[in-house]
Amino acid sequence: LNPKTTDLADTTLVGFVPMALLGKSYLDAFAFQPRPWAEVKRGYSHFRDGDVLLAKITPCFENGKAGLARGLPNGVGAGSTEYFVCRPQSGVIESRYLLAFLKTSDFANEGATRMTGSVGHKRVPKEYLSERVLPLPPLKEQTRIADQLDTLLARIQACNDRLDAIPALLKRFRQSVLTAAMCGSLTAEWRDTEARHDRLPAFIEGDLGDATQSGSPVSVPSSWRIVLARNAVQPEAGIVYGIVQPGPKLADGIRYVQITDIVNGRIQIQSLSHTSEEIANSYQRSSIRKGDVLLGIIRALKVAVVPDELEGSNISRSVARLRPREGVSPKFLAYALQSPAVQEWLRSQHRGMDMPVLNLSEVRLAPIPIAPTDEQAEIVRRVDALFMLADHIEARHAAAVAQVRRLTPLTLAKAFRGELVQQDPNDEPASVLLQRISSAPITAAKAPRGRPRTQRASKPTTLPALQLDGAALPAGAWAANGPPDEHATAA
Repeated sequence: LNPKTTDLADTTLVGFVPMALLGKSYLDAFAFQPRPWAEVKRGYSHFRDGDVLLAKITPCFENGKAGLARGLPNGVGAGSTEYFVCRPQSGVIESRYLLAFLKTSDFANEGATRMTGSVGHKRVPKEYLSERVLPLPPLKEQTRIADQLDTLLARIQACNDRLDAIPALLKRFRQSVLTAAMCGSLTAEWRDTEARHDRLPAFIEGDLGDATQSGSPVSVPSSWRIVLARNAVQPEAGIVYGIVQPGPKLADGIRYVQITDIVNGRIQIQSLSHTSEEIANSYQRSSIRKGDVLLGIIRALKVAVVPDELEGSNISRSVARLRPREGVSPKFLAYALQSPAVQEWLRSQHRGMDMPVLNLSEVRLAPIPIAPTDEQAEIVRRVDALFMLADHIEARHAAAVAQVRRLTPLTLAKAFRGELVQQDPNDEPASVLLQRISSAPITAAKAPRGRPRTQRASKPTTLPALQLDGAALPAGAWAANGPPDEHATAA
């Protein structure tokens, strides 16, 4: 543990491994930055090819930061002083086998309980590694275990990679659905066969202003119109934002919706805050009722339709309320505001960088596609069905992710129970490895700086011979220092 490194010429190129480059996964490639030895020979941990590095400081230890040094320039590396450098004894421990053991949940969980130090600077003590029990199969079996882990964990990682790509695919799917819905292509066939007597809402016939002046981001079928958002809402209600200063949070009172309460197009009713009736009464203009459409106007452009349960509630300053006029379906208006083209138009009107804000004057000019009344209902029906399919896939994806996330720790646990590969009676027994360890002399400690103290000469110290229990060797292979069901020994 933490072996001494032989000095090199200052110009010798070595591999530098800062904490950020040390991998978290067993399969992560060992990355490094080439540096001349002169830059890293002092103030860093040193290691060589075949050594296993383990981060000892929080939260890096808990995050599983550990790696096997390989491919280093001139076979030598340097890195953070927050590493333990573990050098497996040649012919006794396979480096990949040791790395896999350091990645097990048992090792990480117990190590986390043994940490010492102040909050934010806790470290795993050296004694934890020195005292930790390591299951020790024959060397050839260690290699077979490591080879099998390489194969199985690569398959698990490939599965994880595919699962990680699904949320982005679902997001693109939903955006494509909204795009098709708001340009008329989603109902093109329906329009040809069912829309002969469908009419636009009556208010379209009035003087609503020219939506093209606001830079309409979409083209629509000839039977549709694009209107300004201010003309898609009830004139007497307008487009308004809510309570500026709701006061302290109350256990009871009038609920109000903040932008953080809108998640995936739905209002999280259980998380709503309350304001007093007095404050709510002063903001009657922004009270909400079933069918109102809410739009986030600070930072995120979230959209949701108000459900029955929130009748008489209110909204915060970060949310605008749009009350659809007769002939405009609330869900259709919400889907229009969520569509990529309208969202992009709204983002282009943002003001401010750190906290983008959308003024109501811009919201009122937003171009909104309006389809005939029956077609609006058909679009909502089809979008709802497709979104329900996406939600179902999302739920199955979440369940699959939970299952696959368990495979790596389960596979590692199985490996160190001796269940991952078959044992070969022809392998050199682990007891021979232990005898080799017990006969090796302890490396002398590094001499302290300053004036040397005079000490009496002492005999070289060796490790005491380990007592091996033959009954503890399954199939004559594993070595154990304990009951027959504990296939482990302190190495």
